[in-house]
Amino acid sequence: MEKIYVTKHNDSYRLTGSRVSLDSVVSDFLSGLSPESIADNYDTLSLEQVFGAITHYLAHQSEIEEYLRRNRNKFEELRNRARSAHPLLYKKLEAVEEVQS
Repeated sequence: MEKIYVTKHNDSYRLTGSRVSLDSVVSDFLSGLSPESIADNYDTLSLEQVFGAITHYLAHQSEIEEYLRRNRNKFEELRNRARSAHPLLYKKLEAVEEVQS
């Protein structure tokens, strides 16, 4: 019987039986973390689940890459809206970043 490690809910992917997004695991994987390190980062995930998620990503890479691209675009759009809606806040945040650099 085949195990299902990734489940699609509405417009997002989650590791089956958890609230951890596939985005998180894939991001860690693409950043160079080992599956063991990824599993250590999430108390609720087993090493098997992490390997299953990575395998799912690799087996459906073009679909998942498109999904990740759409999410990055949504994030950028939301960030730009927030910057437009609260310009003084972002000006203060940028000033703090300059002081810390």
